[in-house]
Amino acid sequence: AAEGPARAGLGCTNLAHGFAACAPGDKLALGHSAKPNIAIVSAYNDMLSAHQPLADYPAQLKEAVAQAGGVAQFAGGVPAMCDGITQGRAGMELSLFSRDVIAMATGVALSHDMFDGALMLGVCDKIVPGLLIGALAFGHLPVAFVPAGPMPSGLANKDKAAVRQRFTEGKADRAELLQAESAAYHAPGTCTFYGTANSNQMLMEVMGLHLPGASFEQPGSGLRTALTAEAGRAVTGLTALGEHYTPVSEVVDERAVVNAVVALLATGGSTNHTLHLVAVAQAAGIELTWDDFAALSEIVPLLTRMYPNGAADVNRFHDVGGMPYLIGQLLDHGLLHEDVATVAGPGLARYRRRPVLGDDGLTWGEGPEESADTTVLRSADDPFSADGGLRMVRGNLGRAVVKVSAVESENHVVEAPARVLDSQAQLQEAFSAGELAHDVVAVVRFQGPRANGMPELHKLTPTLGVLQDRGHKVALVTDGRMSGASGKVPAAIHVSPEAAAGGPLARVRDGDLVRVDAV
Repeated sequence: AAEGPARAGLGCTNLAHGFAACAPGDKLALGHSAKPNIAIVSAYNDMLSAHQPLADYPAQLKEAVAQAGGVAQFAGGVPAMCDGITQGRAGMELSLFSRDVIAMATGVALSHDMFDGALMLGVCDKIVPGLLIGALAFGHLPVAFVPAGPMPSGLANKDKAAVRQRFTEGKADRAELLQAESAAYHAPGTCTFYGTANSNQMLMEVMGLHLPGASFEQPGSGLRTALTAEAGRAVTGLTALGEHYTPVSEVVDERAVVNAVVALLATGGSTNHTLHLVAVAQAAGIELTWDDFAALSEIVPLLTRMYPNGAADVNRFHDVGGMPYLIGQLLDHGLLHEDVATVAGPGLARYRRRPVLGDDGLTWGEGPEESADTTVLRSADDPFSADGGLRMVRGNLGRAVVKVSAVESENHVVEAPARVLDSQAQLQEAFSAGELAHDVVAVVRFQGPRANGMPELHKLTPTLGVLQDRGHKVALVTDGRMSGASGKVPAAIHVSPEAAAGGPLARVRDGDLVRVDAV
């Protein structure tokens, strides 16, 4: 960074390749380093509803960057998998690995020494962490993330889950299930439950990588369009050629990483981030461990209830106070570092404000002082629980993560005979055969990264939920993943060391007594 724009050191042939397709005026400006050049890296594809709105973003961002006195080039695309489509399929075994492919692809896009800043377009599970890990390898560049927002609310998540459970019991047919799923997932935008994708959005905002209030504005609105354009203008001003040089290495420091963990715990966010935040921190040169999650979880109150931890979706959360109120509460109670750098300027207090689109364009006004619905969002003085929604557990089977924010307190401790299974399909078969009609700890092993890529195991949720509803004490122990939708059954997931690496999970046998204690 101290040497100025990296492209100033490029040979003439290199530069000519880099701006050959640009307009003549932009070629001259880039050749003399008179204008900042902004990279656009996108995970756009039509298949992911959350990413479909990104199709129009590059043109919008190029225009906004030009208005701010810069040039923007589409630098590269990255793959984007939908976990919702690959659930229970072989493709899910690529999902976690795709994060590192995305990081590599981001690195490829930024590796040309042509850029002074970057705009990251991505939303869903592995995609945002991958984009951020890749961007952190270019820590001298300012980086802003540009979200797309959630789809409008459709069929309520609890009603969708009820149909899934009825289908599992043979009380609903495929046509009814497909109709319910299509009514829930029905439009461009992120799925509305609070899983990994929406946890990503929350984290990017609390880490100062989104503009304030940008995370949960729906696609297609005038405010969403204005926020997208403003992201382009903002990152241009953060370059070394702008007025407020702020590289991503100054945004993602130890304070921002702690803020991310605190906000994840305070919202009962996705357990996938016990993996992703560790990797993001590592890419920033920061050591974050599960012990840190456990220590913070003891003091961070749970302030939100969003499905699967409650009935409301993220649209309701946004409407009743959303990120400005959440961040304000955590700041007021000393649970977030305020003295951080952000893409909106210094200090996290800027994120207490709410974006407003008026006659004068985009401005930020005062955020809400009260929650409009305390069944969804509460103050830190009156939390849903005194500690966070994630627990770290350890015992003679290893270490694991338990998401307790959706689990009733009477189910926080389950002791029962083990039923050992080596796949989701085996559990379904045992259920259909009536072999699980008793108290049981389902031990689903050989689902870790070394075994098969650590797929998410959401097809287990309806089946285990049925058993619990029938009055049985039920728990899950697995070296696989369940992400942000682990549900009402206590699940010790991400068990480490995994069975394929010689972990004790490989030695468990049917009938062994297993105790899962989230307390």
